[in-house]
Amino acid sequence: MNASTPATVPALAQDVALRDDERQPCEVWTRVMGYHRPVSSFNRGKQGEHAERRFFAEPGRAA
Repeated sequence: MNASTPATVPALAQDVALRDDERQPCEVWTRVMGYHRPVSSFNRGKQGEHAERRFFAEPGRAA
């Protein structure tokens, strides 16, 4: 895109309203031991560990 082309602004989440019959399940993937796996394939204990994960930001760095 060049400077003379206006950017298209995507719809904001608050502008989108889906009915229950329009929704689809979202599969969550995570990195485990250097490769990616769907969380749904984890056993009960590993799913619990995944739910307890905490995210952090390094001090002095923008998120």
